[in-house]
Amino acid sequence: MSKQVIEYDGEAVGVVVPDEDRLKFLAVKYHVWDLDAQRFRSVDEARAAIRNLLAGQGARNHQIGIAAA
Repeated sequence: MSKQVIEYDGEAVGVVVPDEDRLKFLAVKYHVWDLDAQRFRSVDEARAAIRNLLAGQGARNHQIGIAAA
């Protein structure tokens, strides 16, 4: 797997890159900085973490997607 850009509401918020047997999230936007360098089992798990983090910050009615880098 190569790196993948993760988008939130049409804006890139980070990238996941292979790291041993996991994917490491590298934040590129301040509002997801709390997840920077965390490792996930899948892109879906990383997206769920972003969704949960932003829900706690009051973000609603947004979409999270991925784009190939």
